[in-house]
Amino acid sequence: MNPTIKDVAKHAGVSTATVSLVIHDNSRISPETKRKVLKSIKTLHYLPSKSARDLVTQRAGNIGFIITDDHFLRTEPFYTRIFLGAEFEARDGDYYVLLATVESNFNEEDQLPRFIQERNVDGIIIAGKVPQNLIDRILELKIPLAFVDYETTNNCCPNILIDNIQGGILATSHLIGLGHKQIGFVGADIQHPSLLKRFTGYKQALENAKIGFNDKFVETGSLYPDRQNGYDAAKKLIEKNKNLTSIFACNDAMAIGVMHYLKDNGFKIPDDFSIIGFDDVESDLLLDPPLSTIRVPKIELGAESIRIITSYLKTKTIPKKILVPVELIIRQSTSAPGSKRI
Repeated sequence: MNPTIKDVAKHAGVSTATVSLVIHDNSRISPETKRKVLKSIKTLHYLPSKSARDLVTQRAGNIGFIITDDHFLRTEPFYTRIFLGAEFEARDGDYYVLLATVESNFNEEDQLPRFIQERNVDGIIIAGKVPQNLIDRILELKIPLAFVDYETTNNCCPNILIDNIQGGILATSHLIGLGHKQIGFVGADIQHPSLLKRFTGYKQALENAKIGFNDKFVETGSLYPDRQNGYDAAKKLIEKNKNLTSIFACNDAMAIGVMHYLKDNGFKIPDDFSIIGFDDVESDLLLDPPLSTIRVPKIELGAESIRIITSYLKTKTIPKKILVPVELIIRQSTSAPGSKRI
């Protein structure tokens, strides 16, 4: 049988009310009494009831986590890893993370996630791009918000961001350093702040190397950065640019689509084309050849989002934007330019 608060009180020689005050770190309790009660809790392996603690502190004890269906259902586990990072960190902070998905075309007539309707969360983390009307409706309810991998246009909420510009510079500069000058860029949903900044980094690296930007080397017309759109974008790009020797894709999913197109059309990687992606998803190592990419610390992004939102809840102050650094990962999909078959 699990020990109860009465068992702890009896073991420590105090009242159950005193044990409750110690559990909730009440300043009225003397250090000596606190030490005695905590020792009894440890000795008896007593676990205080979460619901009881939350009733006293008048909090739900939950953090909501919202992403769009597109982000969650696609095969690349980018946002899934961010969610896991949030879940791991929340365990240490005595919070539960409640996941909800919304449609990417969420509108004013759609119902908000149930945990919002029931006011069953103390704060909400939004991962990736969501419709602005969803953000507006949550802000109207005055529920604290934090964003991961999406930058808001005002200072309403904390933002945990990837250093996308630096990542774009690292990826493009890697290709330049290998000797490539004809470097294509494949992207989608280019108005997404993260993807737009990766494109900005691409252009900045070209400028730094005194290589002229050529908009014919760019294909960003797709609505979503997935494998099939990567495949289609590579087809369009390569058919109109026979002199390309390398491609920087805005994420690994599109990079994988580019690789599939090249293989289907008789090109060898990296002998004929060098390819680099962005994100470093697990499947990169299973590709032939393994994909060079920009590593994003996805677990850390999720953990940082919990740290930020819980700090926000305690202090009621909005932290500055957090910029999480990225890392260049060189594998076998990039090399010096060779003789390309046309």
